[in-house]
Amino acid sequence: MNVKTGNRWFDGVNTILLLVALVLCLAPFLHIVSISLSSNKPIMSGDVTIFPIELSWEAYNRVLADSAMIRSLGLSVGLTVLFTALCMVMTICAAYPLTKTELKGRKVFMYLIVFTMFFSGGIIPEYILVKQLHLVNTIWSLILPLLVNPFYLIILITFFNGIPKSLEESAELDGSSHFGTLIRIILPLSMPAIATLSLFYAVNRWNGFMDSLFYITDPNLYPLQLKLYQMIMNSMMTDQMQMEGAQIVQILPESLKAASIVVATLPILIVYPWLQRYFVSGIMLGSVKG
Repeated sequence: MNVKTGNRWFDGVNTILLLVALVLCLAPFLHIVSISLSSNKPIMSGDVTIFPIELSWEAYNRVLADSAMIRSLGLSVGLTVLFTALCMVMTICAAYPLTKTELKGRKVFMYLIVFTMFFSGGIIPEYILVKQLHLVNTIWSLILPLLVNPFYLIILITFFNGIPKSLEESAELDGSSHFGTLIRIILPLSMPAIATLSLFYAVNRWNGFMDSLFYITDPNLYPLQLKLYQMIMNSMMTDQMQMEGAQIVQILPESLKAASIVVATLPILIVYPWLQRYFVSGIMLGSVKG
């Protein structure tokens, strides 16, 4: 078997494996979508697989007909955008100085950062702190405690360290300050890492549920995940639920759960393809001239 034939076999096997992986990843999501679009009878009989049976939009009507649900969706979008922006600003401002070997106490700071990855005060001390700071029932209780993720910070520090120091030295010779070097050189070369960490921060905040359950009691400040949780719990306690501007329609809790999952997942699925181009772009392409 020559090299050309071997390459064809290799490409064919890789294609088959990738298709299998694609099917395995898509099947659970398609199953959830199918349940959300099916009527009660096929769901109860277990006939729904990856295609909906007896198409029904009642679950989505129930989820989206509530004006409070739309308010929670808008609040979650704004919260996620604000949270991601502040987290990236803080992470970048912390990571860049920690790449400087001349920074006094750099090792101590790194040890403290790593320490927080393994040890924490726990939920009760954290709640007491948030309450004493008068952050309960404010969006800041969902932002400030999670402002910097130490693991993501270490990832960004490692990425910054991979950028050639000659670029920074050239900028310093041209009279650039540390802040100017960060803005004009480091950040443009770090877009793949910044986009990736931004997505991680956004997904963590979007899917965040426990902190809002602890700190938010005002219905007007319910994020989407907490609102969906309450809706599902109510649907499990009773077969009927009255929502604003909608008639009472009997809906199976499984269908309502599936529709809630789709509604909560769709915004992240929309954002991901836009950031995908940064993941595959060349990090240092064209940055150093030989």
